[in-house]
Amino acid sequence: MVEVGTPAGVLREAAGLQSQGRLEEAVSAYQRALARWPDEPDAWYNLGLLLRRLRRFEAALDAYAQALRRGVSRPEEVHLNRGVIYSDCLRQDAAAESELRAALAINPAYVPALQNLANLHEDLGRRGEALAAYERILELDDHAFETLARYAQLTATAEEALLERLRAAIAHPAARAADQASLGFALAQLLESAGRYAEAFAAASTANLASRRSGGAAARYDRAAQENLIDALIAAFPRTGVRTPPAVARSPAATVPGLPRPIFICGMFRSGSTLTERLLAGSAQVAAGGELDVLPALLRSTLSPFPAALAAADEAALSGLAERYLQSIAALFPGAACVTDKWMENFLYIGLIRRLFPEARIVHTTREPLDTCLSIFFLHLDPRLPWALDLMDIGHYFRQYRRLMAHWQSLCGEAILEFNYDELVRDPRPAAQRLFAFCGLDWNEACLDFSRRSGSVKTASVWQVREALYQRSSGRARHYARELGELAAYLAESQSSAS
Repeated sequence: MVEVGTPAGVLREAAGLQSQGRLEEAVSAYQRALARWPDEPDAWYNLGLLLRRLRRFEAALDAYAQALRRGVSRPEEVHLNRGVIYSDCLRQDAAAESELRAALAINPAYVPALQNLANLHEDLGRRGEALAAYERILELDDHAFETLARYAQLTATAEEALLERLRAAIAHPAARAADQASLGFALAQLLESAGRYAEAFAAASTANLASRRSGGAAARYDRAAQENLIDALIAAFPRTGVRTPPAVARSPAATVPGLPRPIFICGMFRSGSTLTERLLAGSAQVAAGGELDVLPALLRSTLSPFPAALAAADEAALSGLAERYLQSIAALFPGAACVTDKWMENFLYIGLIRRLFPEARIVHTTREPLDTCLSIFFLHLDPRLPWALDLMDIGHYFRQYRRLMAHWQSLCGEAILEFNYDELVRDPRPAAQRLFAFCGLDWNEACLDFSRRSGSVKTASVWQVREALYQRSSGRARHYARELGELAAYLAESQSSAS
């Protein structure tokens, strides 16, 4: 029997709390134990894991550092975890790279660190270094299916040998459904680049089925639930009295000097949001925040379930929420005058955003609907976005998104700029100038030159947005007229009924 007053007993108590999901209590238990018995590296490591889950990133880094100092086993894993926090949570790419290289100095064959380093090279636009890292992983692991998929997409050459290699990997007995999905989307991309459109669509269809298998029950899209959510959002922000209450307009969060001004970018995936953000980042005033999950995380902790919980929230609570958001982005991007937030489902929160930040600019990115839906169908999104795994489910989600955006437009009017991808690539300068004017930014001609732009990009558009503006993605759906016939009719039906 292990006594509670011993290190093993207290740590077992902490682990039990952790397994029950009582994370704050588990953190307190670990901290109490480590105050008495600080030379427990595994406890420091577990504390770091918990603090990261609680989004207390600096504290997590400190706990991991203690684990390293106390001689934790597999220190390369600790360096990897620190690298992921620096890269994904704190946006400190140089620090992330240093941690990953520290992991590889300990274990040069540590595949997870190699994979993350390759991903970081891609984010930073280092194609050669990323390819070299992927090739090293493939040398070390015959079953590195995700790496093979990334490697194939990065080479972007539809050589028959590579296509066959992808097909063989998909059929390999060791390939899980998630692996088959990644490989299938890579295969579809290469086939499309070769103009083999029917084969490409078939490969994307199979990849989406594999992605759904990998997600289990969570990968089933509930159309009725999505319609109910849109109904609830519209009801929570009715057309009467939507203007921001004076109490919120006077919120300290909106006026404290030194806090950045957010620019919210929203719309469907693959609608040009990353390109829009890269344009804005051409201004010295703007830091590209990317897909920030700050607002959704705050809502989960303070206004859940949303939007139902909004009815009980007073203005003090909303002002506190606004200030916590601004403090969070200020910590991520110190000194920035403006920060873009392109979490794509921001379109669900526009009513709340207008209440929290009355002066915020909201940029709604749009693109030809069939091109948008097709691009999503060819994109390997998380299976926890179940609407993205079937062409007609994508169409249904698109129709509900369009219904909600029409409501927000009727409420917010000039506070939302519709910024169309197809118009931008046809005639970039006037479209970009309109965007800058809307956001209150001085025009900068250099914003149109992407080839010399530094900084990381952490979306599927990582390579496209580093090129000069091009029109080849506009009209993509014309290559799939037969496959998209039912979807085209479905979207046209909703548009005609709305008008």
